[in-house]
Amino acid sequence: MRWRRPRHEPRRRRFGCLLILALTLAAIVLLAATALRPRALPQGEPLPSVRTSAQRVDLRPVSDFAAIADPAERSVALFEEAGRVIQHPRCLNCHPRSDRPTQTDEMRPHSPAVLRGEDGHGLPTLRCTTCHHAQNAQASGVPGNPKWALAPLEMAWQGKSLGDICRQLLDPARSHMTREQLLHHMAQDGLVGWAWHPGDKRTPAPGTQNQFGNLIKSWIETGAQCPA
Repeated sequence: MRWRRPRHEPRRRRFGCLLILALTLAAIVLLAATALRPRALPQGEPLPSVRTSAQRVDLRPVSDFAAIADPAERSVALFEEAGRVIQHPRCLNCHPRSDRPTQTDEMRPHSPAVLRGEDGHGLPTLRCTTCHHAQNAQASGVPGNPKWALAPLEMAWQGKSLGDICRQLLDPARSHMTREQLLHHMAQDGLVGWAWHPGDKRTPAPGTQNQFGNLIKSWIETGAQCPA
């Protein structure tokens, strides 16, 4: 015999799965709306500049050496003053002792790793001109010059004394230059001149190219004597 609900007893409501699902969805929508609501962005503040102006230092003029009576001694003294440019990182970085140039005042290995190549302008797959253009790039800080290249390996200066560099310069087999060509290279070549206009926060070579050229000219005129 089956049990039957009395007619006067009210029928109880039953909560089904649809109601639970609806409440769950509503909770998810509420949480998502809270998480994705627009928020005010923090106000930007100017950052302090980290760039500092590179400090220039002077070269002694040729007249400062006039009191040295002995021409040979005066010649050595003139070259030693010019050596402040020759042994400056702006010059040494492109006169490396290996096939890889260096960079910065600390003369760190060039990054990215590049190699000299047969003509000093890089490998065929990564030429110097890939990054180094006709002039310094202000936005990227990459230095530039139309002649950008490494000096021949036989003209490596890194790790050499100033006297050894002097004798190297005077040897046409290694410098590939006569004294007249050497003077022109030092005093007027635009690639050498870049050392005084390196851009960004690089330290320029001492003095000016004109002062440097005058020192080299007087050094040659006094016999082109080399330090020991």
